[in-house]
Amino acid sequence: MTFNRTLSSFTAMAVCVMAPAHAQGEFDLPTLIESARQEATITVYAPTGKIVQQAEDFTEKYGVSAVGVKAKAAQTIEIVSRGARANNVQADVVLIEDAPGATELLLNSQYVSSWVPEDMTDDIISEYQNPLAVILAPNVWAYNTAEYDSCPITNIWQLTEGEWRNKITLQDPAIKPLYIDWFNQMATHHDQAMAEAFHAFSGEPLDTDEASATAEFVKRLAQNGPLMTPSDSEAADAIGTVDAGGSFVGLISTAAFRDNNNGLALGICHDMQPFIGVSYPTFGLMTTQTRSPNAAKLFLYYLMTEEGIKLQSMDGKMSTNTAFALPTEEASGIEQFRDQLMMYRTDTAGSDWENRQDWLDLWSLNYSR
Repeated sequence: MTFNRTLSSFTAMAVCVMAPAHAQGEFDLPTLIESARQEATITVYAPTGKIVQQAEDFTEKYGVSAVGVKAKAAQTIEIVSRGARANNVQADVVLIEDAPGATELLLNSQYVSSWVPEDMTDDIISEYQNPLAVILAPNVWAYNTAEYDSCPITNIWQLTEGEWRNKITLQDPAIKPLYIDWFNQMATHHDQAMAEAFHAFSGEPLDTDEASATAEFVKRLAQNGPLMTPSDSEAADAIGTVDAGGSFVGLISTAAFRDNNNGLALGICHDMQPFIGVSYPTFGLMTTQTRSPNAAKLFLYYLMTEEGIKLQSMDGKMSTNTAFALPTEEASGIEQFRDQLMMYRTDTAGSDWENRQDWLDLWSLNYSR
């Protein structure tokens, strides 16, 4: 199968309908706290186990009861959808790292809504306010700092060369939809940059029968036999194990860099063209049927503060609130390279959703070991 859908149709499909936010007025934090204390315990679902501690810290700080539950995006979407249809709310606040899934299955169905703290609107990146993205999670190209003085990859098209056949690793795109969405985002918004990067690498314009430079890159990368792993940690081990010899380069979450404290030697391929990786949003949403709307709002407020998000910021996950930076003790050092990341655009999440299968087919049909 050849991926031949024209990119001109992507933009036309880009508009996604957002559910209306809860009523907003003049913001008063003490009043919100007092109102939240009168409401029932809230349950918060998130893709990280750190949400358990965050909920406990929130409860201690505000005297508002919250319980954190770790759940993957697909599970959270199912819980919210079933609860809404049965009028049996099981979640009050959800953090979902699948932007297309959340948009198409929850926001467009008005099972959830977005709320932004009014006193933070000047600091939260405007593109991530509707719906609210709490954090941006970087996935970066990485190398072994014990084997190389600097990253051996300076241009993304090097990854398609024979020199790197079977020496690239990343989590299986069939397991991690982020990577499929990344393909579509590059094709939709940055295809010219991909074509220019090829020209800079080869000295010649790209000649392809595919619909885009990005599609050609995806095909060639798959044909180069990357090691696909079931988890980030396994990809990180393949890249950063010291004294392994002939280590891999690969795409991993900045959270994996914590293992540099446990013997790995991971470094970011900074200054790589056209991007060093992709920054993917995690939406923070409240269910429209929550019986504790003020407590739900307060929890979202807490997550948008430096104190509230710090446990996740330690993994390199960047708050969309620009009033503060990542903690200095964050392991990867991504803060100094954040402007080299491809930023995910939520306004075309609908296109990512619609084209997932096409991109996965392109990858799967060309994958070769």
